[in-house]
This record gives sequence, structure tokens and C-alpha cells, in this order.
Amino acid sequence: MDSLRILTGKPLEEGTFVTSKGVNFSVFSRNATKIFLELFEKEDSDNPYQTIELDSEKNRTGDIWHVFVEGLKPGALYLYRADGPYNPSHGHRFDATKYLFDPKAKSFSNGSVFKNMKPGLEIDMKSFPKNVVIDDSDFDWENDRQLNIPLNNTIIYETHLKGFTASPSSKVEHPGTYLGFTEKIPYLQKLGITAVEFLPLMEFDDYENGNTNPMTGTRLTNYWGYSTIGYFAPKTSFAFDKTPGGAVKEFKYMVKKLHEAGIEVILDVVFNHTAEGNENGVTLNFRGFDNSIFYHLVNDHKEYYMNFSGCGNAVNANHPVVSDFIINCLRYWVLEMHVDGFRFDLASELTRDEKGFPQGNSPLTTRISEDPVLRSTKIIAEPWDCAGAYQIGGFPGGTLNRWCEWNDHYRDGIRRFIRGDENLATEAATRISGSSDLFSISGRNPTNSINFITAHDGFTLNDLVSFNNKHNEQNGEENRDGSDNNNSYNYGFEGIVLNPKINKIRCQQVRNFLTTLLVSQGTPMIVSGDEVMRTQNGNNNSYCQDNEISWFNWENVESNAKILEFTQRLIEMRKKHPVFQRNRFFGGVSSAKFDNPPDITWLDFDGRVPDWRKVKNFLAFRLGGRAVGIGDANELGLEDNDFYIAFSMNIYDLTVTIPQPSYDDNSDMRKWYRLVDTSVADADSALSDENAEELTSQEKYVLPSSSIVILIAK
Repeated sequence: MDSLRILTGKPLEEGTFVTSKGVNFSVFSRNATKIFLELFEKEDSDNPYQTIELDSEKNRTGDIWHVFVEGLKPGALYLYRADGPYNPSHGHRFDATKYLFDPKAKSFSNGSVFKNMKPGLEIDMKSFPKNVVIDDSDFDWENDRQLNIPLNNTIIYETHLKGFTASPSSKVEHPGTYLGFTEKIPYLQKLGITAVEFLPLMEFDDYENGNTNPMTGTRLTNYWGYSTIGYFAPKTSFAFDKTPGGAVKEFKYMVKKLHEAGIEVILDVVFNHTAEGNENGVTLNFRGFDNSIFYHLVNDHKEYYMNFSGCGNAVNANHPVVSDFIINCLRYWVLEMHVDGFRFDLASELTRDEKGFPQGNSPLTTRISEDPVLRSTKIIAEPWDCAGAYQIGGFPGGTLNRWCEWNDHYRDGIRRFIRGDENLATEAATRISGSSDLFSISGRNPTNSINFITAHDGFTLNDLVSFNNKHNEQNGEENRDGSDNNNSYNYGFEGIVLNPKINKIRCQQVRNFLTTLLVSQGTPMIVSGDEVMRTQNGNNNSYCQDNEISWFNWENVESNAKILEFTQRLIEMRKKHPVFQRNRFFGGVSSAKFDNPPDITWLDFDGRVPDWRKVKNFLAFRLGGRAVGIGDANELGLEDNDFYIAFSMNIYDLTVTIPQPSYDDNSDMRKWYRLVDTSVADADSALSDENAEELTSQEKYVLPSSSIVILIAK
């Protein structure tokens, strides 16, 4: 410790920069009068072993405060303090007595701000995490690079990193960790997905939630992690190696192994608000360094926070300083952590100007789309926020049209159609064909639509067919939390049952949902566990349940093996056939080279052009494989089989007329073969191309109630 030498330092990009001689520290604050860098000996140290006061003349360049500590090594522990005006009515909340996290810290020591917090928001320094100096070059990536899988070939698997292996049923060596997740990569490979989308991994505090479970008396947690305290740091408690900096290496190892398996990594990121809360919240970093710049404050009463996120505060994302922070953060995760994309939580908040109004031409979201470093990353918006901004189909992002969007129209329309609601066939047809009504007007393609039936917030797929109502009593909010708009149906009994008739229709509906998702144009997203009928017992808002309610139950892999195999075969079918992976909307065009069907032909149950004014619970179409690449330079030369797909959500069976198959190059008529029939209750309800069953009748097919059939012509 005595060998440390304090030098002026340089205003490099904020955060820490490691050299052979020591570490450069720099941090932004426009309105501070003093900055203190605190160095700690141990993770549980009550007090720093050295305090370095930054001189406002020598250690400040513009708004960047900087210092170089010669002799300091990677792994060093540090925090800051900032002094300045405490004048909430003018937006300033400086308090030199409070320790602050570096907003650009690349790692945190293991600990918690909130676990042992005393009344009056007094911090227990023994458990208070310290920031860790990280050497970014201290990892051998070998030849790893981002995979850049095209969107039309992408199948997303949304999952919680800890919850995927936390259950004892996972039988991994390192449960609930980055290493534990790595152990399950073979499962993901066999499933066939191409990208994992992790719920928040940037550092957050598990103990921020102070509620208790009224049924068990146990303390609830911040399980989902939508409350960030460290935007540059992977969550330390998710690492098996919880020593300072261990999480960084372990995260990188997981990414490298996923890439080796051909699987991309997408991070769910939360830039719309932070963990500091409202005017009654805790000071952790941004509030202590420059509250008036980082947050939206009420114009005439700056002691209060605007709350477009529903979580107490809203980040002032389009302020140039904050925009730079967000862009630099995304670049860091791409360049140093090798992630492949981002899903932006409540992304419409990021389009609001400094007065809080949503913008049709948002500087930040345009920068994200246009940034040269981020040019190949996947960018996915949740195109709304909690204060009324709703930008589905037109999320602002410049002229490149790169933004994908979670499509809640798809979710709700398909849920209602499969449930059997009448007069939803036209809505379902629009969603299955890529939602052109939403995305074509802005010049986007079907792949910009992230299609999903379920997501982390809401019912699981099993619960969607097992519960009429949410059951969130264990969340400690008297079942007031979570959405009441679930469009679910329990088929006669609320909850899990042994009744074989009820279970049969529930499994059939699960197959219907999965089939619809994977034949729809757009980018499909499957929620972890839906492929094995995971249940949360009716809890549709498990944000606070770090337990078996939320965790992946690996016993389901065996007990629901038929649904799993069905899902695997559907994914294999989608990946094999370009007709399900279009980059353009259907146009009804045919191949000029061959006398073959157009890209899509809509049909009624008699095989005729449907009267869209009268269609109710039936939907059918033929996909022309020879027309898959028409009009799209990216798809020219692609040819595929023709497909006939029919959906009957009627309460009775239908005999449908099948269109005549097309001819092959030798002028021989092809034949129809059955690939999928969701009314079949075993794995053979989905077959491979090679094992597809030739239809006895090439003209008629008996389609049972509440079922889907997929025929392939060959």
C-alpha cells in the first residue's frame, strides 16, 4: 500500500484504465465541487485504507475528474464520494458522506446494499459492495467473434441465467451460475434455438425488494433484476467464482462456449430507470454524481422525479452526456464481452426528450441504430413504457430500419385465436404472415417483428391453458400485481389437474401455440421451459420469486418429453425451410420460370378464396416454395417445397378440401405428406421431412377440432 504514488491522471473515457504502471480513474460530474477516490483493502472493509482527494484544478478537465494511482493492480477495490450543493429544488443532491459506485465500474465485489440496510437508508459498509478494477485484456478469447446470424434464421430463447440451473433437478456442478448455464449448452443445441436472451445480467441487488411472502414469511427478492446498479458489470452473484473480478472471466467463458455451439447471446438491458428510486430512494451513483443531468425531474419542482418507468425514476436518456454513457456501455459489452445483441426494456422511455415528451426522431435510438461499432448487433425494443408511450411498428431509429420490436399484437391476437374466440381469423392471418399492417409502413420487414406467445412477465405457456386468473398471492401484494389481461383459458378446472380429458386438450393447445409461433413470418421467441410445459402455478408476475416457482424444473424434460420432441421437430422444420424465414412480406407473386403457386394463397375449408367477412375460427393457406425468393435480392435462388397449413379452432371437426399439389421439374404431380397434426397426442404429431406420411386422400383431410395440420408437397 505504501508504494502507491498519486499522479494527475488523464481524462480518458470514464471508468478505470489499467496500464503496466498502475490504474487511471476518471468519472463525470459537472456540478460537484470535490471528488474523493476511496481505496479499500478487503471486500468487507468498513473504511478505506486510503482516501485520495481530487484537486479541482489539477485533477479536472472540463467535467471529467481524473487521477492516476501508480502501483495499483487489477483486483483493487474502490468507491467514490462526491461533494457539492445539496439543493433538491434545483435538482442537486450531493452528499459527501455517502459512498458511490463508479457508474462505469466493470465489476462489483459480492455483497448487498439493501440486505442489511438500517432505518433511514443507512448503509452497512461490511456488506456494501466495492467496485473492482478489471484488466480487460486478461482473458483469452482465442478466435471468438460475434456470430451475426441473420434475423430470418434466428430463434430466440428467453431465459433467466440463474433460474435455468438453480433447481437441484438440474444436476449441474455449478447451479445457478454462468458455469452452470454452460453445462446445459448441449440441451440448447439439441433444442435448436439460435440465441439466448438473458433477463438482466448487469449488476443489480437481489435484496432491493423488502416484501415478504405472506404464505411462508420468507423475504422476497429482486429476482428478475430490472433495477440496475452497475451497467458495465456482469452480476457477481451469478458467478461460481465470487472473488473480485471472477464474474467477468466466468461470463466471458460462457459467451465463448455458447458461440462455439452456434448460439448468440442477447442481453435484456434496463436503461429506462435505475435502482436509486424516487425522491425517497437511496443514493448509489448517478444521483450522487449529478442528479440533475442523469434523471428526468419535474420542471418546476426538481426535487421530484418523473416516473415513465413505473419504478420511481426515469433516465434522461437523450441528454448528450447520458446518451454517450449508454452508447459506450453497449460498445463495451460488444467489444469486450462479445455479446451479439440487446433487448431494451421499456424502450419508449429512451425516446423521450429532456422535457419528457416522446420523439418521433429520437437522437439516442437513432445513434444506437447508426453506431458503427453496433452495426451488426441485434437491437430489440420493447416499444412502450409505463406512461403511455406506445410505438409498436414505428419505433424511431433513423433510416436503417434496424430496430426489431416485441409484437404484443401478435401475442394477444394469437392467444385469442387459438383459444377459440370468434372472428379472430383475419387478425391471426395478419399476425402469422408477418404483421405487415404494423411494420411495412415504416419500411421494415417481417423479421422486425419479434413474435411471442409468452414472455417472462405473464403466464407460462402451460399456465396459459391451465388458469383463467392470475394467482400472485405469494408476491405479498394481495394479488394486485401482474396483468389481468391474459387471454387464457383453463378448460374446465383452475390449475394443474390429473383429469386426462382436460390434460389432453391443454397439451393440444400448447402444441397449437408452438406450431403457430414457428410457422409465422417474423422472428420467434420461446420462453425457457415452455418446451417442457413449465408451470408457475398461476403466478404471472414472478419478479420476486427466486425459488421453484420461477426456476426451470428439469424433471419436466423427462415427464414432458413428447412436447419437447415436438418443439425440437418444429424448430428443425422451420430452420430447414426458407418459406418460414422470409425477409419480405408476401405479395401474392408467382415464379415466372415455373407454373407454380404464388408465395401465399389463402383458402377457406372448401379450398376456395375465403370471404374474409365471414371467416371465424378457420384459417388455411398454401405457401409456394418456388416463389420464396421472388423480389428479394437476399433470397434469389432459394427454392423450397410447397406447404399447406390449416388451423381449425372450431368446437367440431372439419373436412377440408386440399389444393392440388404443383408439378415438379419433370412435369410429375407432387403429393401431399403430413408433417404436423397437433391433434395427435405423441411425438409423431410432428414428423421429419423424411418420415412424413403420404396422405391416403390427396383431396380431403379431416381436421379435428382445435387443431392444426401442416402438409408438405414432394
